[in-house]
Amino acid sequence: MARVRHNALHGKVILVTGAASGIGAGTALELARRGAKLVLVDCDTAGVRAAAAATAAVSPEAAGKNAANTVLALTADITSLPACQAAAAEALATHGRIDMVWANAGMASFGPLTDTDPAAWQHCINVNVIGTFNTVRACLPAVLAARGQVAISASVASFAHAPFMSAYAASKSAIEAMGNSWRIELAGAGVSVSVIHPTWVTTPLVSEAALHPSFVRLRATMPGALGREMPLAQAAVLIADGLAARKRQVWVPGWVQWLYWLRPLLTSPLAERELLRAVPEMQAHYLEGLAAAGSLASSLGPREHARAVSANQQPVGPDQKQGAEGV
Repeated sequence: MARVRHNALHGKVILVTGAASGIGAGTALELARRGAKLVLVDCDTAGVRAAAAATAAVSPEAAGKNAANTVLALTADITSLPACQAAAAEALATHGRIDMVWANAGMASFGPLTDTDPAAWQHCINVNVIGTFNTVRACLPAVLAARGQVAISASVASFAHAPFMSAYAASKSAIEAMGNSWRIELAGAGVSVSVIHPTWVTTPLVSEAALHPSFVRLRATMPGALGREMPLAQAAVLIADGLAARKRQVWVPGWVQWLYWLRPLLTSPLAERELLRAVPEMQAHYLEGLAAAGSLASSLGPREHARAVSANQQPVGPDQKQGAEGV
């Protein structure tokens, strides 16, 4: 089975957004090992170039070549449809086709409804939802021609909605819904749609969130496996296996499927009991951070905050060079 899955990806041209770090960069390595031709896209130019060099170094395609030039690294702001179209055009100019588009880029904002920064909340929706649409729409003509595959990164947060994470939960729920609609729409054209549902994976996004005391308190409400992080390399193998098999849903790890089937219980009073107990302490921690650093710094992780500041603290505009990583 593993050999079949590896062969299924060999020679496929795969465009991945949010590829400079996190799940995107980690899974790109695994896809390259299986012989895929990668087009890596991110707003972080230095990061995506470094990821491309690392990816090329493990690719069979790099044998006897300049490894740094065997994976295409592109800079694009996914909140701009023209930028996504330009990336798709460059991928086509290089490879002549796109077999799979993986809209993986995403970000998170954090905070209670009463105090979260509105611009940060809206930016999360813009990157995760509009960015996913833009990425898939831009690549779709090529994917249709290839009778290929659309993959999009949802989350356990698509159906497990934590307090202080309303923007992230709403955006990932929307991505799941988009995938379910597109799967039906595109089936007749021979295009499959895979929706990826990771839980906690050890990435910079999760590591940065752990710097926020409110987030640490939130994680403490999750017993056992529900709060445990999965190593990135293991998650990458599961995602690559799921994409190779063109699965409708890719569970990372496999037990996430049981949460999916039990999703009505996740919003029951019993399931919410520990969260309700945690909210006052989370609120207190958040307000302490708010007083010390301001609403934007309290609502965004360090890298997103730095990007927002460099863009004059306007993180919602489609023309701003805002960052996003795979989640």
